[in-house]
Amino acid sequence: RAGVYYVRTQAMVLGFNLSLEGEFADDSPDGKYILVTDDYGKPLSTNRIHLLPERNLAKIERVATISTARGLGAEDWIREFGYSHIVITSREEAEGFYHKLGYITREDMNPDTLELKKPSDPVREVRDPRFVCVYMEKQL
Repeated sequence: RAGVYYVRTQAMVLGFNLSLEGEFADDSPDGKYILVTDDYGKPLSTNRIHLLPERNLAKIERVATISTARGLGAEDWIREFGYSHIVITSREEAEGFYHKLGYITREDMNPDTLELKKPSDPVREVRDPRFVCVYMEKQL
């Protein structure tokens, strides 16, 4: 977990000027994280993964990458475990990056249930005005 916290602090708290409290507020002890390191063990990137085998779906959240290591991903790992569908929570300003990787924006998706939203639900989630979340989806 130390590597995960290091990357998230460097990338999100220092890189995007988010508060420690805001970045770590919804963490739980049973959260599953992937940590990508270089050949020497230095932490480069991390994300939290929710695996939903009953729907053949993996939800990626809390993606954080040290600025010098951008472009690494978790898709190979997800594919190795037999999943073919990914939903990712992304910062609005990273939306174009994910489009280039084949993701589509899903403004009609409820982030909690991963089902289609009701017409009365907000289109984009705003937890912090500096950090608007979008939900993106990809079939592997």
